[in-house]
Amino acid sequence: MYLDFTTNLGLSSLLATVLSVLTPNKQASVVHQPVLPPSYPLAVRSPYLSTWVPSNQVGRLPEAEPQFWTGQNLTWSIMARVDGQAYSLMNVKGSDKFIRPATVRSAEYTATHSLFTLTTGTVTITLDFFSPISPSDYLRQSLPFSYLTVSISGASSNNVQIYSSIDKSWTGKSESTSCSFLYANSTAMYSLRSENAIPYSEESDMATWGEAVLASQSTLNSSLSYASGERKDVQSQFAKTGKLNNANQLLTTGGIVGIAHDLGFLVNAQSVTFAVGHVREESINYLGRPYTGYYRALYPRTEQAVAHFLNDYPDALRESHALDLEMAKQAAAVAGQKYADIVTLSSRQAYAGIEITIPNDTLNTTDVLAFIKELSSDGNINTVDVIMPAFPIYYILDPNYIRLLLEPMMRYLAAGRWRQPYVIHDMGSHYPNAVGHDSQQAEPMPIEECGNLLVLVLAYVRATGDTDWASQYTELLQGYADYLVDNGINIAEQLSSNDAAGPLANETNLAIKAAVGIKAFGELTGFSEYSRVGDERAELLFSRGLGVDAQKTHFALQYPGKPASWKIPYNLYPDVLLDLRTFPKAAYDMGNTFFESVRAEYGVPLDDRQDWAKSDWNMWLAGTLDSTTRDEFVDDLWKYMTNGKHHWPFSDRYIATSAKGGRSGVPVLCRARPTVGGHFALLALQGPRCLQQAVYRRLGVVEEESEYDEMSLSSEL
Repeated sequence: MYLDFTTNLGLSSLLATVLSVLTPNKQASVVHQPVLPPSYPLAVRSPYLSTWVPSNQVGRLPEAEPQFWTGQNLTWSIMARVDGQAYSLMNVKGSDKFIRPATVRSAEYTATHSLFTLTTGTVTITLDFFSPISPSDYLRQSLPFSYLTVSISGASSNNVQIYSSIDKSWTGKSESTSCSFLYANSTAMYSLRSENAIPYSEESDMATWGEAVLASQSTLNSSLSYASGERKDVQSQFAKTGKLNNANQLLTTGGIVGIAHDLGFLVNAQSVTFAVGHVREESINYLGRPYTGYYRALYPRTEQAVAHFLNDYPDALRESHALDLEMAKQAAAVAGQKYADIVTLSSRQAYAGIEITIPNDTLNTTDVLAFIKELSSDGNINTVDVIMPAFPIYYILDPNYIRLLLEPMMRYLAAGRWRQPYVIHDMGSHYPNAVGHDSQQAEPMPIEECGNLLVLVLAYVRATGDTDWASQYTELLQGYADYLVDNGINIAEQLSSNDAAGPLANETNLAIKAAVGIKAFGELTGFSEYSRVGDERAELLFSRGLGVDAQKTHFALQYPGKPASWKIPYNLYPDVLLDLRTFPKAAYDMGNTFFESVRAEYGVPLDDRQDWAKSDWNMWLAGTLDSTTRDEFVDDLWKYMTNGKHHWPFSDRYIATSAKGGRSGVPVLCRARPTVGGHFALLALQGPRCLQQAVYRRLGVVEEESEYDEMSLSSEL
């Protein structure tokens, strides 16, 4: 069953109402829909706006502490006051006679929403944390804010007020934080900023420049009040009076900023919406030139952008409902409900690593570039082997993102600033500094990145029909195809994308990538010689036995002489997705039997040396196998995701087997990485833009008019 979003409340409020009648005086068990995830995304929109609540805190949500993706606690408090009694809904500790904890009834997630239903007597309150995913609408997607909507139902002549507040923890540096307030055109906005901040600087992965924002608008049914000051004082104001005193005090160590809505006496269900966000005018340092959020072309001031974001809520909500329904529907049709559970949890995380930008000096909307952060490892920017595993979600929602993410690197490579004969690994050692590597010192992954680039360019062209963009780089791409021809069989010791596994010489999976990459270039350009070489390399690796064991039961980890070794050959997936037919059907069929033999408690590890698996690569591999084996991979990932052993934002690397002494079913190092876009590999096999087109149909958008390109907005400016 899937939710009918005819209201903001969904199934959970109905369920909570039933539970409140059955167990009015004691805490009920929290019902999780569709399943219990490791962590719930709250405000998840960019590398610097990524707020979560661990699932083991949901049962005590009234005092739970939301967290930045890396685990730092963030103060984000929510209260309701019903008939003079204040209730904590989230992150209000030390409750006393003035503030009681509400009872948590249910929690659910969709592709774009996390909803928590609580009760206070006969009144049901739903917290809807909504982070839009609107990739084709660069304006909406680039706005660095997320919604919190608090909805009240079951009230019958109850007097209700709603409150939310944040503090300096959102700025990355709690000391020396300044606060500003603006009220205009019914919108109240607080801005928190670290003083003397250095542009493009981080602390524990949080941006220390820019401003954290809390905002809301008064409505026909509510009046606003606001205050800043000591946390206990501001919260006490609301608890005792139902409003704030509209006074702003200097923020000290325990200071907060808060906004309250007075809804008065309710007869029917009502809701109020807040915005939280993190704004940086100079967002990205691209080769020494500041790039900024795309939205600033129309809304250059933060208060303008916030007002637009709040006014856009009805349209953004409507689109989100269409996306939520279509994603769940298509995923379940492809590989069952468990697969739908996986991809809907992955979607916000996949896009939250990306920012859509334009030049800060010109605000030119015809010069759009996208930047992605390699979260949870070394923080590189526009890492090619992060774009590669993530691209299936772009392929089905808006393939233009493949071009937008590659273009910063392509310009740099075409300018000749990178002089190595292979593709650069990333566009900068640490986000948000996309400054290249003029020193020629970058993590070397020659075969990996050359193969990735050629596949990604072909995927973009196949999905969009845009041959002009690729053709301007044909000479550059041919050089990388030639590198694969020259180096793709006798492979020097080097890293693959899984650098934690260490370097290898003659790694079969890299040789597969080289063969597919060469074939991709041949198909892209029509240069048949490259297609022939790609096919010959595949014949050598499989038919002539270089990369397999003697019985051809599996691809070896290395060749020659190590036939018993193995690694999951996920680099076969682009061959299937793009119908290149580089490898014969028999090369895929052998995996259907072999991977059953090495399957562990939580699936198949990366290779025979490791006890850990990569969820993105396992879904890629699943896309090359028959439906029975594919479903086993889905089952294993779902089992890991729902086992309750961990509470991080979805980790794509985890212990799959206890055979080597580790604790199976727990994550390893990686949190919140956008590489979970690879979970959409099975959906991508339905064809490019399959999900995008379905959403358009549900919204009644004529497809020829639906492409939200930079030129359409430029004409409005």
